[in-house]
Amino acid sequence: MTPAARVQAAIEILDEIQAGKAAERALTGWSRRSRYAGSKDRAAVRDHVFDVMRCLRSFAALGGAQTGRGLMLGALRHAGTDPDTVFTGATYAPASLTDAEQAAGRAPRPGPEALDIPDWLWSRFSESLAEQTVACAQVLQTRAPVHLRVNLQKTDVSGAQARLLKDWVSTIPHSAATTALEITDGARRLRQSEAYQSGLVELQDAASQAVVEALPLRDGMRVLDYCAGGGGKALAMAARARIDLFAHDIAPERMRDLPVRAARAGATVTAIATDEIGQAGPFDLVLCDAPCSGSGAWRRSPEGKWRLDEPGVNELCSIQGGILETASGLVTEDGLLAYATCSVLQDENQNQIDHFLKQNSEWRLAVQQQWTMQHGTDGFYAAHLTRDVSRI
Repeated sequence: MTPAARVQAAIEILDEIQAGKAAERALTGWSRRSRYAGSKDRAAVRDHVFDVMRCLRSFAALGGAQTGRGLMLGALRHAGTDPDTVFTGATYAPASLTDAEQAAGRAPRPGPEALDIPDWLWSRFSESLAEQTVACAQVLQTRAPVHLRVNLQKTDVSGAQARLLKDWVSTIPHSAATTALEITDGARRLRQSEAYQSGLVELQDAASQAVVEALPLRDGMRVLDYCAGGGGKALAMAARARIDLFAHDIAPERMRDLPVRAARAGATVTAIATDEIGQAGPFDLVLCDAPCSGSGAWRRSPEGKWRLDEPGVNELCSIQGGILETASGLVTEDGLLAYATCSVLQDENQNQIDHFLKQNSEWRLAVQQQWTMQHGTDGFYAAHLTRDVSRI
């Protein structure tokens, strides 16, 4: 495919997304219809689409419309590329720009439009991040780095780096966690690398690894990953200590790949259904990586920024509160309840913990920590809660 043909493909996919189709479904549908497209073509088209989704408002302003054509026109203007070299009307290229398109477009207005944050969310976002607001919003407009977690059950950091390099995947350590590596070259070769296929490394953001690294895991503990999802944090916990590890998710289908991932990592994880938790508990440590807005990870999943609305945030906060209440009853008397989100919104983080503590006076906050995007990771929050035995 020519560069212009890739832009035209992105335009068509963006129109489908704007009509309501999920981004991954739109991309998958295009790939199936476009057997002629090679791996580099598919990667380039995907990059176009996700670059636009990260900057939807500002690119729409620059391009004069929130259509596929308007968004890609805005992207080209933002990059300093002459649109007439792409919108040529040649075979498979976008049609030439009309006079109206040539005249349309303006600089994005300062604030939420220029920073690509929905208007309704701006006050919550800025109040949550204070002086870090602009820096974090600007980071969310860029592509996320690719981080790996070194599986300490099979190798160490230097050993993993050496094995990756044999397959032309270059990495550097990341300061957020002792197990974290950042890929500097060869990310698209990772899944075919021997290091990945043999379980020496897993894809996992460095802050997500730091959340697990902060947990006081020790051999012999009974541990529950209450909101396991795909199981990334469960596998990270299994690599740090010899624990009796259980994984649960209210939607069990999210854990469907966990057995294969655990086998590759050399880990033992017992999946447990909701109606079995009471019999299996209590647990020395319960981790609640709660469903959330994902605002700290919008570089990776930018569609979420535009699909989210205020009722959705309020519903998520209600779910998070319910999870904390339920999970607290699964912890041993001297155990630890850990709460985490990949959100930067205070409503989902500190406010949740404050509300829980007001309703449950026997619990106290032991430690809390926040990671923000300008430090080279996704945005994450974590809090550790323990019981005040004197109040039980």
